[in-house]
Amino acid sequence: MALAMMIRNAASKRGMTPISGDFGGLRSMSSWWKSVEPAPKDPILGVTEAFLADPSPEKVNVGVGAYRDDNGKPVVLECVREAEKRLAGSTFMEYLPMGGSAKMVDLTLKLAYGDNSEFIKDKRIAAVQTLSGTGACRLFADFQKRFSPGSQIYIPVPTWSNHHNIWKDAQVPQKTYHYYHPETKGLDFSALMDDVKNAPEGSFFLLHACAHNPTGVDPTEEQWREISQLFKAKKHFAFFDMAYQGFASGDPARDAKSIRIFLEDGHHIGISQSYAKNMGLYGQRVGCLSVLCEDPKQAVAVKSQLQQLARPMYSNPPLHGAQLVSTILEDPELKSLWLKEVKVMADRIIGMRTTLRESLEKLGSPLSWEHVTKQIGMFCYSGLTPEQVDRLTSEYHIYMTRNGRISMAGVTTGNVGYLANAIHEVTKSS
Repeated sequence: MALAMMIRNAASKRGMTPISGDFGGLRSMSSWWKSVEPAPKDPILGVTEAFLADPSPEKVNVGVGAYRDDNGKPVVLECVREAEKRLAGSTFMEYLPMGGSAKMVDLTLKLAYGDNSEFIKDKRIAAVQTLSGTGACRLFADFQKRFSPGSQIYIPVPTWSNHHNIWKDAQVPQKTYHYYHPETKGLDFSALMDDVKNAPEGSFFLLHACAHNPTGVDPTEEQWREISQLFKAKKHFAFFDMAYQGFASGDPARDAKSIRIFLEDGHHIGISQSYAKNMGLYGQRVGCLSVLCEDPKQAVAVKSQLQQLARPMYSNPPLHGAQLVSTILEDPELKSLWLKEVKVMADRIIGMRTTLRESLEKLGSPLSWEHVTKQIGMFCYSGLTPEQVDRLTSEYHIYMTRNGRISMAGVTTGNVGYLANAIHEVTKSS
């Protein structure tokens, strides 16, 4: 206000007409963002922030969704290092097309649909490179909103928390279906089937292809077949989020079994794929969205619309990650090395599950920890309550999300005993 008064006085002395009102809109400009409140912290990323701020030398982070070796260190796969060497000094830094790298997309489709897929040969798949799995989910959510505007999406309880954010921001109404059974710490199959059966015909469902996040609970092959048949009877659309292909069992073909079953049964499906976990390309943001269509003509139309949606969102995807994936998957030796390395990662996590369970049992825990080894993938849905998780953090400096999700990638031979003892202490009176 003092500045405004000085300018008005100076203008008056020079015979100029003083500026009146709110001084050229400065007052209104200062209040443009007055109503903005701080966003709530992300429940997953907030765990890492708290861990980093803790000075305790005993602290353990089992909240991070990124692979660590047995020393708790991040890993760059040898196949990725070799691909980096081959790409060093590349003279091509131009924009990729809106649909991304055609080579990378073609190689990625083979991982999901099969090397000899008739759908790939018949050009019935509309597919584009995306900003990892999150970008693939968001692009499909926007596609669903635009071309099936009256539809909603059924999401499992629980699910990766960002799934809700993605479809919410795409303005697609959400409903939920039963998935996890808290008492058995396994799949609530009968309730899941009831929800699929009772959903309106032609509904959209989000399915985790393998290594369900956060529970680590997957249907058996026979259960997947029953789910597929019910989907067919109800004419539902299945959208698979496959963030952990190869990372779950160590075998990419086995981890894609749910998708292959739906394809065998004649479904037209959508798939989100990501290379964050199975190649360790977390920061490269490389993924793929595909939609199986009626015929090549429809596939061309759908791909053009996916590209149209991407254009105002991010224009075109990053180059380097796509080049890394292509270099690895198109070279037989590098692909073979990748398959070996992804199995090493999966086997280490499976081994840590066994060690954690055995450690808890040796401590004389009154609880059953069988679910730790029955579940699969990066995460273990421990059954710990929010209050027990809070105790682990405050008393033992162990960090995880309050729903009890343990990232098995953060468990090592060096900390598994400490983790087991702490869990035993906060649960032994349950």
